[in-house]
Amino acid sequence: MRNLQIYENQALRLFESVLSNETRCGMKHTEMPNEYDAIENADANVNADAGANASINSNTNINENASTNVNDRRKMDILAFMERKDYNPMLLKELAFVLGVPREEQHVLKALLGELEAGGKVVKSKKNRYGMPEHFNLVQGRLQMNEKGFGFVVTDDPGTEDLYIPPGSLNGAMHNDRVLARVLLRGAFNKKDEGEIAKIIERANKTIVGTLFSSKHFLYVKPDERRITENVLIPGKYAGGALPGQKVVIEVTKWPEASKHTEGRVIEILGDKDDPSIDVLYIIKAFNLPSGFPEDVMNEAAEIQQSVPEEALKGRRDLRDLRILTIDGEDARDLDDAVSIEKTPEGFYRLGVHIADVSYYVREGTRLDKEAIKRGTSVYFPDRVIPMLPPQLSNGICSLNPNEDRLTFTVLMDIDSNGEVINHEIFESVVNTVERMTYTSVYKILEEKDEELRRRYSHIVDDLELMKELAILLGAKRATRGAIDFELGEARIILDDEGRIKDIIKFKPTIAEKIIEEFMIVCNETVAENFFWQDAPFVYRIHEDPDREKLVAFSKFVRLLGYRVKGSGDIHPNALQELLEKVKGKKEERLVSTMMLRSLQKAKYSEKNAGHFGLASRYYCHFTAPIRRYPDLIIHRIMKEIINGEMTGARRSHYEKILPGIAVQCSERERMAEEAEQAVEDLKKVEYMQSYLGEVFEGIITSITNFGMIVELDNTVEGIVKLSDMDDDYYILDDMGYFLMGEWTGKQYKIGDLVKVRVVKASKETRLVEFMLEAKVAGKKKTKNKNKNTGEKKKDKKKKKQGDVENG
Repeated sequence: MRNLQIYENQALRLFESVLSNETRCGMKHTEMPNEYDAIENADANVNADAGANASINSNTNINENASTNVNDRRKMDILAFMERKDYNPMLLKELAFVLGVPREEQHVLKALLGELEAGGKVVKSKKNRYGMPEHFNLVQGRLQMNEKGFGFVVTDDPGTEDLYIPPGSLNGAMHNDRVLARVLLRGAFNKKDEGEIAKIIERANKTIVGTLFSSKHFLYVKPDERRITENVLIPGKYAGGALPGQKVVIEVTKWPEASKHTEGRVIEILGDKDDPSIDVLYIIKAFNLPSGFPEDVMNEAAEIQQSVPEEALKGRRDLRDLRILTIDGEDARDLDDAVSIEKTPEGFYRLGVHIADVSYYVREGTRLDKEAIKRGTSVYFPDRVIPMLPPQLSNGICSLNPNEDRLTFTVLMDIDSNGEVINHEIFESVVNTVERMTYTSVYKILEEKDEELRRRYSHIVDDLELMKELAILLGAKRATRGAIDFELGEARIILDDEGRIKDIIKFKPTIAEKIIEEFMIVCNETVAENFFWQDAPFVYRIHEDPDREKLVAFSKFVRLLGYRVKGSGDIHPNALQELLEKVKGKKEERLVSTMMLRSLQKAKYSEKNAGHFGLASRYYCHFTAPIRRYPDLIIHRIMKEIINGEMTGARRSHYEKILPGIAVQCSERERMAEEAEQAVEDLKKVEYMQSYLGEVFEGIITSITNFGMIVELDNTVEGIVKLSDMDDDYYILDDMGYFLMGEWTGKQYKIGDLVKVRVVKASKETRLVEFMLEAKVAGKKKTKNKNKNTGEKKKDKKKKKQGDVENG
């Protein structure tokens, strides 16, 4: 045991460095040891004053809140102390001595350390010493599994690489669990660090969706999530009446430990696995997405007035006489942004971006707010949306519906002929939009010069023409600075009334979408830069510089296709955009764009500004969609407090405390939403291809592995050609994984080659399409598949991907 005397000389100095001369509680440090008596004293006072129930309840609530606040501050002090560079893990009594905790109150300190340990913030060693994870060679993060059985811990620290976890080192952890992992081997020769799971902090898969099967001796559920690689045993008495072949929701009753399997019980029967009416439902259940709002949240939403109250107009700038309009997809209902434009006497463009002021209605700490941050984002499927906010807000009072007064946040920008924002204002406002325009109608007005539509909207045609002019200018400016503009051609799923897929259409954005995209980007940049220089607490949308090794690998890949990326290692986004321009309109355009995306980092939220590589922007945030994204909502609150002079030191400390967690939560919920949306899209594509079994299509090889080739059709459907089915030769994969070569014939298949394939299998269970190789297409241009419809115009996917270059 260490001698406690070694701390005597530095105890006061350390104590002061953690708590400062005046603590966050407003108490001087000499009073701080007595703070550990606060809870007991407060409770004693409440118990002594037992006269009136109302008084007791009131005092109890006050004391509970005070207790929570005090304990939160104590935890922050403990963590601040442990973050010191000279800190070494200590025993409980050592920590108590240095922090000045009386012996009789050490149980309070122990309880706080236990709470921090449960959350993964603090680790207790086998020798009972307390420290932070890094003191014990541990990292905290979320486990992302691969269906082959290995995984990666995606760390919370943006500067730390993901940690590779081999199959034998999972120690009972499952996909998406929050874990502490121990680094065992440092990576060499471009390999990642390798480690093992040391502790499971939080289980992510308390319920699992899958298909019930029976074997000779037991029932089991095969999870739909392929990254949950282990089947779940279901004891007969816990089957809940479910039959083999049905989709079920199970609750995990025993987690995997050593040689023991995961066990569970059926809590919900969804229906037959081949029933098309439940396929989206079981993906919603599989991703643990909410199917509705809790009653208390709906009750709170119902209390919100559906017209703007007079008192809400106080201090707002009245823009109801300004010509403001919305431009969205035909089926959009949550209209959270509107735009206006005019020319100033000096010849500048005066662009107004007006965003729904959701923060007026969703106040911090309310049930609505807690539910919104829990969801983090709205989730969009072909046949439904799971909103972040109840319909009374998302489609009602917060939606900028035409000819109705609405509360907004406005950003007015004066933009010169070079696309530079030379002046801007940010303020609270009230608006009344004059028109609800669709992308299709705007496209027809601007590009097809539709006479009927131009007559109908004659009062805003000049505005639309000016918007087009400014959007082209802003796009050119972004291209000049090197922003990457991906035009992959997205898939749009068309369903019939029964939810079955009718068609898959690939489309690219028109000038109508580009107007909104460019306006939202310049607005988000302006807001982010404004509050960055005010040194305000904030949530940025960051896209970190790509991994050097991934970019080098991408450069080698495009050389096989006959292209070259300028630069070596430290590649500027401008070089990547130049490459995209070269491949535009060619058969390999989508392939190059997709591979480029895979080589980049994933965009995410952070309380620290790190710039946005894809947009080549030094400052960026998400401000323009508070109805469907929580980061936008929290930014609005911060902006409002700063604009109104309410950002006190206490509020700043409050935001500095909560923003890191909000950024992580929102990034994780966004990833979850994207994965769920992709799962539904993959499922519907498989369902679509079931109608084309035996038919031949032309596609492009997008990936080659040691088990086969991935081929993408023109309608964006991907499928695999298994190596075992290529029986005309024995094919060998090259070291870089770019091509297959026949050992006897010398025949080659490389990434980017056009091939003809026959559809042989489409499994909704695995969400995979299998092809049989028919022939290689040499020296021919890509032909149109019969299921490609280029005449369709893009409908807005609820503006899910507006205004940002995202990866993943």
